[in-house]
Amino acid sequence: MTTESEPGPLMTAQEPMEAERKTAIESSADAFGEDRSSIRIYLSQRGSGRLADNSFAAVVLASACSIFVIVLFILFILVARSHLSLVQFGWRFFAHRAWDPVSGNFGALPFIYGTLATSVLALLIAVPLALGVAIFLTELCPRVLRGPVSFLTELLAAIPSVVYGLWGIFVLVPLMRDVVGPFLTKAFGWTGLFSGPNFGVGLLTASIILSIMILPIVSSLTRDIMQAVPNSQREAVLALGATRWEMVRIGVLRNARIGIVGAVMLGLGRALGETMAVTMVIGNSPTISKSLFAPGYTLASVIANEFSEATGSLYLSALIEIGLALFLVTIVVNTIARLMVWAVTRDSPARVG
Repeated sequence: MTTESEPGPLMTAQEPMEAERKTAIESSADAFGEDRSSIRIYLSQRGSGRLADNSFAAVVLASACSIFVIVLFILFILVARSHLSLVQFGWRFFAHRAWDPVSGNFGALPFIYGTLATSVLALLIAVPLALGVAIFLTELCPRVLRGPVSFLTELLAAIPSVVYGLWGIFVLVPLMRDVVGPFLTKAFGWTGLFSGPNFGVGLLTASIILSIMILPIVSSLTRDIMQAVPNSQREAVLALGATRWEMVRIGVLRNARIGIVGAVMLGLGRALGETMAVTMVIGNSPTISKSLFAPGYTLASVIANEFSEATGSLYLSALIEIGLALFLVTIVVNTIARLMVWAVTRDSPARVG
């Protein structure tokens, strides 16, 4: 009897607590019952949303696939419109040096040479300057000067290319002809790169114009990349007793090298496709010369100069094939850029974000 009656008081003591808990739950349910029912009604009327999700996924997929369609469409149009020249000259068109519209003999090698020569020289001039500007703005520049210098650097990218061309004609060409050219001939003429007649226009002048035009692009991107490096990297290197230059070289540039390579490649892409400014100062002569004072031609400038003058179908087809050559050179350069980035990043640990 005693054993059976002992649990009774325990159950009796727990019952008021459970009753209070149920009362609290019911009261909260009554208080929010109206809101919950309205939400349920809204969701039931709204539907599952599967149609909207599927539609959104389809639109995004179509947008991604449109990039491939556009590139293939451009390639198809270039190949189709240059079919006559491709049949006449074949792929040796890109290795042939002659360009004679009168006799119908065309070759794109001088234009490929001029494009690559001016672009590479522009990178050699612009990349050290861009790195110096980026390092100064991120590590050494006083806060008062940082805004104006950054604004002036980015302002260079907003200047139209025809303005650069006019500045090159009236300022840079006389400077190259009367001052810089004679100095380079006297000091480095033995290399063969600065020999021959110097009229102020030529590959070197076009390269300097291009270097000024791509300088703000490379500098701005490099500055943003360097600012993204955590300050802990700088503090860690300085804590080990490194100098300011060692901190920049080890703690900043080493961590930002992948992005810097990408910035340089973007500058190279701008240099390859630049037309107006280069056309005004390069001399526009389809020749291949070792001297940087010699006039030249680029793939973009020959199309801009001669497309309106192309009378025969073969002439027009050859110019469109020049556009195909520019398209292929761009693809090759971007492929090399990818390989360079891979060569830099293959030993680097994977990073999230």
